[in-house]
Amino acid sequence: MESDKIKHLEFIQNVITRLNSNSFQIKGWAITIVAAILALYATMQNKDFILIGIFSLILFWLMDGYCLSQERKFRGLYNDVAGISENVKNLKPFEMNPNLYKSSDYSLWKTLTTKTIWFVYCPIIALLIILYIIKC
Repeated sequence: MESDKIKHLEFIQNVITRLNSNSFQIKGWAITIVAAILALYATMQNKDFILIGIFSLILFWLMDGYCLSQERKFRGLYNDVAGISENVKNLKPFEMNPNLYKSSDYSLWKTLTTKTIWFVYCPIIALLIILYIIKC
């Protein structure tokens, strides 16, 4: 493999790694902030804090899904540069545009419903909704 292609693959891999790290940090921040909001709820007994927790968790879910969709696009780019995928796109040297990948496989909705995201956010949102209903 030529050195320019290897360097291009390294650039793409660095972006993928950074997006993966961001996704992990978003999950950590989401849980931390929801725990802090629940602590405020426990001290003040104001059920509006539960609604704030649900809203903030949905925002984190959207941010996490966006990171994952971008990561998938860069993996598609990586596969095209490496020549792995079946339908290799004609790319410019050192192309780093994830917007070339617009199929449903890379959509935000598809990434929001993956198991890795679904099993983190849905149980917490369900617990917050149940807590809100119980406290009404």
